[in-house]
Amino acid sequence: MEQESSRTRRVGEQIQRELAQLIQFEVKDPRVQWVTISAVKVTRDFSHATVYFTVIGKDADTVDASVEAGLYKAAGYLRKELAHRIKLRTIPQLHFKYDDSTERGNKLVHLIDQAIASDKK
Repeated sequence: MEQESSRTRRVGEQIQRELAQLIQFEVKDPRVQWVTISAVKVTRDFSHATVYFTVIGKDADTVDASVEAGLYKAAGYLRKELAHRIKLRTIPQLHFKYDDSTERGNKLVHLIDQAIASDKK
């Protein structure tokens, strides 16, 4: 597995902070109103960034394609604003992916709780 350098990690964290602020305060599209950025993974050459997002109050079954479409529609604006806020030679192309890790964690906790409850009976 490819090792992530500290610079790519720091750039990803900076992009995550800036995108979170931009989506919350600048993007007016109602489809992305409750989006939270959970992580950003940047390639070594900074040409691409995978942005992992979740939607507050919704699970994977109820998150529809319109949320992702709203993010992709705002991607050009987000890149332009990132260029003003982050000093990089090239601003990465943004690729959005739904992050279901918290949902999977909640399901695991629920299963563990069920197993403990059945053992007590």
